[in-house]
Amino acid sequence: MDIFSVLNLFGGLAMFLYGMRLMGDGLKESSSGTLKAAMESVTNNPFKAFILGVLVTAIIQSSTATIVITSGLVAAGIISLTQSVPIIIGANIGTTVTGQIIRLLDLDSGASGILQLFRPSTLAPVALIIGIVMIMGVKVKNARTIGNIAIGFGILFTGLLNMTNAVDALGQTGLFEMIFTRLGVNPVLGYLSGVIVSFILQSSSATIGILQAFSASGALTFHAVYPIIVGVYLGDCVTTAIVIYLGSPAPAKRVGIINILYNLMKSAAVLIAVALLHKFGLLNGLWDRTATSGLIANTNSLFNIVCAFALFPMLKVFENASYKLVKDDAVEVNKYSEKLDALNPNFVKTPALALNSCYELLLEMYYAVRDNIDAGLSLVDHYDQDVVEKIRREEDDINHVADRLGDYLALLSANLREENHVSILNEYYRVVEVFEQMGDRAKDIADSVEDLQNKGGSFSDTARREMVVLKELIDKVMEYTEQAFKKRDVEAARHIEPLEETVDDLTEAMKSRHLERLADGKCSVYAATNFMDLVTQVESVSDRCSDVGFSILARVYPDLLDRSHDYLYRLHSGQDEAYNAEFNEVHGYYFGRLAQIIETEDYGE
Repeated sequence: MDIFSVLNLFGGLAMFLYGMRLMGDGLKESSSGTLKAAMESVTNNPFKAFILGVLVTAIIQSSTATIVITSGLVAAGIISLTQSVPIIIGANIGTTVTGQIIRLLDLDSGASGILQLFRPSTLAPVALIIGIVMIMGVKVKNARTIGNIAIGFGILFTGLLNMTNAVDALGQTGLFEMIFTRLGVNPVLGYLSGVIVSFILQSSSATIGILQAFSASGALTFHAVYPIIVGVYLGDCVTTAIVIYLGSPAPAKRVGIINILYNLMKSAAVLIAVALLHKFGLLNGLWDRTATSGLIANTNSLFNIVCAFALFPMLKVFENASYKLVKDDAVEVNKYSEKLDALNPNFVKTPALALNSCYELLLEMYYAVRDNIDAGLSLVDHYDQDVVEKIRREEDDINHVADRLGDYLALLSANLREENHVSILNEYYRVVEVFEQMGDRAKDIADSVEDLQNKGGSFSDTARREMVVLKELIDKVMEYTEQAFKKRDVEAARHIEPLEETVDDLTEAMKSRHLERLADGKCSVYAATNFMDLVTQVESVSDRCSDVGFSILARVYPDLLDRSHDYLYRLHSGQDEAYNAEFNEVHGYYFGRLAQIIETEDYGE
């Protein structure tokens, strides 16, 4: 046996597996957000869900990825388990597309004319050239991702060519003929080899591709190959189930179980059907036929398509069985439990999905913070102990969400390669901390008002009226903050800073006015202390909104991160005309409102 041929075989295998991984990762990364949106639109029409499973898997070249995404959507409550079953079946068909692409190896013999362009020996260098040009020479969005997909495609076919060349050399030794003859005699051994290899490689597509490369030896026959193909189904779905099981809630685990049950049933159905057909002589013309790359691809696709339609009426059976095998988790006492389930560890391999889950949870977190602040300030006019308790409970939930988000972002950071994704992650890191701090301020506001209530004190009428003005201003600041974060609205983000500076000036004026009322004996010491604390908390909320606005701007203009001090100094020193105009307008309006309160107080109205 030629040792160099063995090295070429395993070297080609390494290139093939790496090319498939690179191409698959690029496809998932570039399309996962769109695919998630498509999968969310699934209705209760099982056929539509089935077609979607086929298409999604054909696009991203991975049934594992499709089923993992599906499990995450089920866990998050976006689609139901019932809707997921047809997607799972469709994914098992979609993954056979890879084999149909690899069958282009057959074009190396007898191809002519335009078909020569589709020979792997032509496609590989063309894909590699396109890939390196996109990565090194094109400066547009997603150019690197597209380049990685093309490079992966080129490496995949280069690896296949190396494997087939090595197989040709080793085939002359009689090694493959001996191995596959034994597999043909013992279909159980063939089945187990398919299970083990696909389990190790964690990819049915890769295992079928390797088998197609080995077909170049001419030693493979249909009766030796079909048990291996069937074994691949079980090995791949066990890998998928393990991936889903890691850190996933019960609904996601049921998706993995359904995939295993379906593939077990599919394997049994194919093995029994082939055995019966062979016994009655219906496969005599095919049984000893040499298995080419095309025959392997067609057999794989045909098995999956026939089983899908044959087992489609059993959708409810698979679903019911999963409920019996996987019991419900203990219920987490948190109103955001369903949203938190979307922070699926399996999504970190598809960053667009993971970041979208973080975004949706951050938005929910902001809404909760905003409502808490609004509820806290409402206590100034109408104190309600139930509202105070509700604010505290909500704050506990907000803190829990912040902790989970922080842990998930840390986990996600190790899987990001795209500059755009890193930029989004950095923004979310800053924003989750800011939102948590804003939630703390809401609780502090409620505590301050409660403290005054417990002391039997109350705010003066003037103080209440001033707080109305301040609340109106902070509401406007938070409205722009929501718009900036929700829509990545740069213009809304620019509006925050002049309003925030107005809040600073207004709160200072209110503190001075309150000290004057204290000196004049118009309010108690306790009320003065609580008022000062209340105003300070509102000012802090405004500061945090400014941080959110800057995070949005820094994501769009990354160079701001290195000169944040200069940027703010330029605004506050009057060097930006747009900022000056808005600041003067807002400042004049709210200080005019404050002046009216002072005038009516002086006249005793």
